[in-house]
Amino acid sequence: QVQLVESGGGLVQPGGSLRLSCAASGRTSSSYAMGWFRQAPGKERVVHAINWSGGSTYYADSVKGRFTVSRDNAKNTVWLQMNSLKPEDTAVYFCAAVPLIRFTSATMYDPGQYDYWGQGTQVTVSS
Repeated sequence: QVQLVESGGGLVQPGGSLRLSCAASGRTSSSYAMGWFRQAPGKERVVHAINWSGGSTYYADSVKGRFTVSRDNAKNTVWLQMNSLKPEDTAVYFCAAVPLIRFTSATMYDPGQYDYWGQGTQVTVSS
């Protein structure tokens, strides 16, 4: 069992930065790929960044070059550094964990494959 707790969301002006944290408790996070999903009102929950074994990462095109996902397995923590934020980045952000044994190029985008979810943290980008 893994429990995930996000923090770090808030209101920021366009062009600003935020750093989201996801603290994991229970089984070690090193056995999981960790994803950051976001969900805007009326839209589906979509993965935008993933970090897995050996520091491998994935970024959606819309955030590539602006967002950085990192993790410290010793601290059981994953971060999402968000720079050059845009109004369209406004959403609830969720961290989620999928066991590496099920993590493939076919499953990595599917929220249904992720076993554990945080409660979400609101990010609002507005002037």
